[in-house]
Amino acid sequence: MKVLGILITSFLLLNAFSFQEMPAVTQRNNASASQNSIYSYSNAINEVKKSVVNISTQKKVTNNLGGHPIFNDPLFRQFFGDLYNNMPKDRIERSLGSGVIVSNDGYIVTNNHVIDGADKILVSLPDNSRKEYEAKIIGKDPRSDLAVIKINAKNLPFAKIGDSNDLMIGDVVFAIGNPFGVGETVTQGIVSALNKTSMGINDYENFIQTDASINPGNSGGALVDSRGALIGINTAILSRTGGNHGIGFAIPSDMVKRITSVLIEKGSIERGFLGVGIQDVTDNLSNLYNGRIGAVLINVDSNSAAAKAGLKVWDLIIAVNNKTISSASELKNIIGSFSPNEVVTIKYMRDKKEYTTRVKLDKLENNEVAQAGQMQNKNAAANINYGLSVEDITNQIRQANRLSNNFNGVIVSNVVENSKAYEVGFEKGDIIFQIEDISINNTKDFNSAMKKYKKQAKRMLVYKRDGVRTIVLE
Repeated sequence: MKVLGILITSFLLLNAFSFQEMPAVTQRNNASASQNSIYSYSNAINEVKKSVVNISTQKKVTNNLGGHPIFNDPLFRQFFGDLYNNMPKDRIERSLGSGVIVSNDGYIVTNNHVIDGADKILVSLPDNSRKEYEAKIIGKDPRSDLAVIKINAKNLPFAKIGDSNDLMIGDVVFAIGNPFGVGETVTQGIVSALNKTSMGINDYENFIQTDASINPGNSGGALVDSRGALIGINTAILSRTGGNHGIGFAIPSDMVKRITSVLIEKGSIERGFLGVGIQDVTDNLSNLYNGRIGAVLINVDSNSAAAKAGLKVWDLIIAVNNKTISSASELKNIIGSFSPNEVVTIKYMRDKKEYTTRVKLDKLENNEVAQAGQMQNKNAAANINYGLSVEDITNQIRQANRLSNNFNGVIVSNVVENSKAYEVGFEKGDIIFQIEDISINNTKDFNSAMKKYKKQAKRMLVYKRDGVRTIVLE
């Protein structure tokens, strides 16, 4: 028995999980073997930090009460003098930020939110904080949160720009700015993540994430690599308290370079527009597109550039001008990089087959969004196979859900727990307004569509609390 026990133990050991181990550490390298030298990036960032400036803005804030015409009436002043004198008057609101000089003749890149609404913009250089230059706005782009201002000065130190496409997670970086107005500050960290989108900070996002401290006043400052090359403009932090928690975001230099050049040349950005709503490929959609990734069209505006090119709801865009599209955000960014009336070649999938079309882009207007998806009744229908019950949308339901009169569909009134509908994400209150190629206006349309596509996976456009989504019922 003892022998048998040993054999069983040996068998279990042979079949146990084993980790692949790294070789043992045999050496540790110090930054410097000499006792009279230290490890430093001072030389690398010495030049670029001279290009990071302090930006101080002034904005006149009018007190609406004090500005009422009655308070200018001499009779009012005579009888209510003390009250008038104690009323709040117009005041000057001041704020601080940072910017980066990008040319020797005074062009400076910063965040749009640093200078937005300012009546006066003052710039001080790091080597002479007592002298201030008044800057003028050359151009701004609120959608990317970038702006260009200019001061009247010559032979200025300026930052040399690097290629943010060459960055890798783990690269050493430095955030340079003027937090809290205390003067020039440099913090060190690494690149924590790349291509961060859907953060809800800007309309167009492709952030570099870093743990280098980005504090209030650092907005618009420089993110530089260990060579001292400008690889981003610091723009935001993720924080519940307003302090730094090691999650900062910078606009990558390739976006900065492209937008800055256009702002200097034209003063504003005009972006191409497809006229579509888009979403990522979810797990339950993947099989319908042969496992491909890209941007799924969940809405195509009539008379839009996309509609004119023949694109339809549930087409999967997989490439633009031979550049692979991996997500909805990437499609939005790349389309926004083109100008109106430019013609682009779009590769897409429909019914598991690949097609190509050429699209002449429209112009993205200020009131348009670049991406969608981020909206007991006697006329009811139920499908016991899926565990899903729906009702017609009555006037009471419209009011309760704040739906416009021209918004049609059926509302989900019940979802059976652990049913197929439950497992794919349906919830009570969801509104179904399209099934495959059939628009759903009422329960009759719903029943017809479910019958027509009874034997196949059905794509449904669903308005949920957080926006429009595609849900597939099999």
